[in-house]
Amino acid sequence: MLLSLLAGLALLAAGGELLVRGSVGLAQRLGVSPLLAGLVIVGFGTSTPELSTSVQAALGGAPGIAIGNVVGSNIANILLILGVSALILPLAVDRTAFRRDSLALAGSTLLCAAAVLAGTIGRTSGAVLLAGLAAYVVWAYRSERRGDDAERRRHETEAADANVRARNALLLALMVVAGLAAAIFGARLLVDAAVTLAGRLGVSETVIGLTVVAVGTSLPELIACLVAVARKHADVALGNIVGSNIYNVLGILGLTAVIQPMTVPAELARFDVWVLLGVTALLLVQLRSGWRVSRTEGALLCALFAGYTAFLILR
Repeated sequence: MLLSLLAGLALLAAGGELLVRGSVGLAQRLGVSPLLAGLVIVGFGTSTPELSTSVQAALGGAPGIAIGNVVGSNIANILLILGVSALILPLAVDRTAFRRDSLALAGSTLLCAAAVLAGTIGRTSGAVLLAGLAAYVVWAYRSERRGDDAERRRHETEAADANVRARNALLLALMVVAGLAAAIFGARLLVDAAVTLAGRLGVSETVIGLTVVAVGTSLPELIACLVAVARKHADVALGNIVGSNIYNVLGILGLTAVIQPMTVPAELARFDVWVLLGVTALLLVQLRSGWRVSRTEGALLCALFAGYTAFLILR
């Protein structure tokens, strides 16, 4: 069971990385703009592990893992991944670069909370979330095409950070196919192992979804942020987190619900969705207070994640 869990996590991380690199390389070969590649391809690519895992969990009758994966991934993105990134490099942010995306983050998180508190997430709710994602992508692309602003440069840098050298188009296509296959197979291994782990430990599937599964499927975001920090692209590191959280709620939760409607576990509605609202509000307040995330604030975020995880285990 432990080997299946680790193998699933490894396949998800490798699959997400292959998918991003292959997709960005194909986009370059096909003449797709770096702006569109960074905004759509990188954003969707790093969220592939969450999508594969949530869909397979929902189809397998484990809504606690499916929904907990999305909620837990967004919490881990803000508290753990952003915290670790800020510990390595304080994240100073161009205030004009995140005005639109911060509004989209706040709006998508409120939609997620509304869907969870409703008790069921059906196909209608999923369609609304997907429509919100489509509206966001169109809004972002049109606004950034109008000028050479900070947001445009950030999304172009996200595509450049994928570090794809010119390759044969067939090889790039094979990377995309291999990445998708690895993500799908890894998700199946991870979900099966997570359900087994929950039974053996005597804890709910929701707790496993919020912790082991959520952190594991966030590995591509961690890798992307560490690459950005190593290249001193602080705005890209933060942009990866904000963009991933928007895609997770609007795209992954939306598509999963369209494929398989889900009943929300009561514990998610009672506590964890409120934690998501709280940490999202904390991030937005941190940014607006000084337009930077310092090392001290990064340490605080990591400590909050440790406390939250300990609470889940004890609960």
